[in-house]
Amino acid sequence: MNIRGFLKGVDEPAWVELLNAEYREYASWWRGITVDDMLELEESPDFDFEGRLIAEVNGKPVGVIYAFIEEPGDEKRGFIRDFCVLPAFRGSQVEEQLLDALVRKLRRQQVNRVHAWTGVSRTDRIRFLEKNGFKFAYRTIDMRISLGDLLSSIGENVEVPIRPIRAEVDEDIKVLNWLENECFKDDPLYIPVTVEKTRQSLLNNPVLEWQKFFFAVLDNRNVGYIGVGIDERYNVEHDVKTGFIRRIGVLSSYRRRGIGTRLLLHGLAALKAKGMTSASLDTEDTNPTRAMTLYEKVGFKVLQEYVTYAKDIA
Repeated sequence: MNIRGFLKGVDEPAWVELLNAEYREYASWWRGITVDDMLELEESPDFDFEGRLIAEVNGKPVGVIYAFIEEPGDEKRGFIRDFCVLPAFRGSQVEEQLLDALVRKLRRQQVNRVHAWTGVSRTDRIRFLEKNGFKFAYRTIDMRISLGDLLSSIGENVEVPIRPIRAEVDEDIKVLNWLENECFKDDPLYIPVTVEKTRQSLLNNPVLEWQKFFFAVLDNRNVGYIGVGIDERYNVEHDVKTGFIRRIGVLSSYRRRGIGTRLLLHGLAALKAKGMTSASLDTEDTNPTRAMTLYEKVGFKVLQEYVTYAKDIA
């Protein structure tokens, strides 16, 4: 077996094949990717060639692993986004050596802590992580709602105006960026985003063919927002008409006033108007705003769950 770095222009087909094989097995949100998709991603300045490792057996790629580095505050942590091994090689030294090689690489980059996620159905991967010293950190919940009969009169603040965010207007982009960072500043998992990141997400999203963002306005200021979108490829691949709640946030001083409910119902209505019959979102059980209570009140049901484990490596 050989562990080596990713080779641009060579390894894209193997990487795509392994990701699709892994995530179609248990990830409800997976939409599949092509080599062309990956080549397009490589054009992004954020694409990390160095963080990707490939395991080969007799010259054939049988596993991949990739971690990106986050720096929230004083902590520098690595998050294993992709850890894919062909079923025939799971439980072998492939997983062990891929993880060991990645951890050594992260230590050289002075990473303090590493996170890894998997589906709750992947009990083999959970056992593997626990065997290697990882401890349970938090749970991510995918939720879905039917848009057939949206609820109303469930505590939404109907007096709060909702206005569309103008993606081409710089001032709206800056306000949205500020709201994103301010609404989630107390969430230990949140990484602040730059204005440029927010602008790129609004104007050049590589996944969503259609998206719309809205502000909630109160006391002559923007106090909350919601973003919704449609991924046509996902819908074709899964034979559904599902829209996505990208993110929703309300300033802490304006919470518990029906604004989040108003925003969520407005976003769901926008997706229904575009012909969607259901909507999906995800949340973590560590969310300090207790967002899951809101989602359940509106009618979302749990679709699938994932777990994230963590290990100190400093």
